[in-house]
Amino acid sequence: MRLTFRTAPDRAGRGTFGAAAAVALVSGLLPALAPGGASPARAEPGAQPAAAEASSDAAAPSSSVASAVSEPAPGPSFRRIKVGSHAPGTRRITVQIDGEEQARILAANPAVPRPPDVPFDIGRGAAGLDKRAGEGPGAAPATALGWYWDLVSPARADASSGRLSLAEAALGRGPSAVPAPRLSTLQRIADAHGRDILAATAGRGVSPALVLAVIAVESAGRPQAVSHAGAAGLMQLMPATAERFGVTDRMDPRQNIRGGVAYLEWLLDHFGRDAVLALAGYNAGEGAVARHDGVPPFAETRDYVPKVLAAWRLARGLCLSPPQLISDGCVFRTGDRLARGN
Repeated sequence: MRLTFRTAPDRAGRGTFGAAAAVALVSGLLPALAPGGASPARAEPGAQPAAAEASSDAAAPSSSVASAVSEPAPGPSFRRIKVGSHAPGTRRITVQIDGEEQARILAANPAVPRPPDVPFDIGRGAAGLDKRAGEGPGAAPATALGWYWDLVSPARADASSGRLSLAEAALGRGPSAVPAPRLSTLQRIADAHGRDILAATAGRGVSPALVLAVIAVESAGRPQAVSHAGAAGLMQLMPATAERFGVTDRMDPRQNIRGGVAYLEWLLDHFGRDAVLALAGYNAGEGAVARHDGVPPFAETRDYVPKVLAAWRLARGLCLSPPQLISDGCVFRTGDRLARGN
């Protein structure tokens, strides 16, 4: 760790922030670096450099600096000292903290545990299937739909093709509504891409209504949508997913839908036709589902599954005969015409 302080010369040309002051400041900071130690207050973004910069006509560190060193604010926060460009006629003092000494202090103060390591989704990430590949979907903040998972078991041991009805019924039993796309959004997607959805699902065990729901949640029907992690197209395919299922142009709606449907079918077969696990796998990767033995405890995934199921419930209403199973076909109402699927 390296701390840099800016000093101004006194009349003799010497820095007014002397070595003794630097040692005093570092001595005050070292305990704050240890778990359980007090730390200075956290600086807000864009805040001015810390009070370690002495005035140009001060002969010694100010009393406020000395107070900040000897009596740092309590709590597990920290303050980042940001040093900008120094003015002409001033010079910097660089203080190097001994790594071994710091390690000794940290070892002597085990009161605060280390934050957990964030695992990387090897299964989906290494294959390029994880939309968050490179970010490491570790322990996530609490989902806004935590109540849903009190009603629907996330465990793989409870997987079954019949869990879909229970998962659907739970959507309306919580203290808050599950966010769902607008019906007009689903209708717009069906009007624009209904024929491609129906062609891609023909002969496969995936309902066109489920594909419509996934598209609505993944991209809101925008063929050129690209995520920060590189997932692209209507069904947000990662490059390796596209290659895996024969998609050469992810921005082409027809190819993208075909690849997304093929992946959904693979996931459904892999997880015994359990829609909850299949959707969790589509979002977090089948490797993450396997490692956590069920729906991974990632906030994004725990929100994603009920959102798609809520969209599926709306999408079923766009079929003349609403499908009951995720493998059922449907007849889409698309404007003035009917599109038949499966």
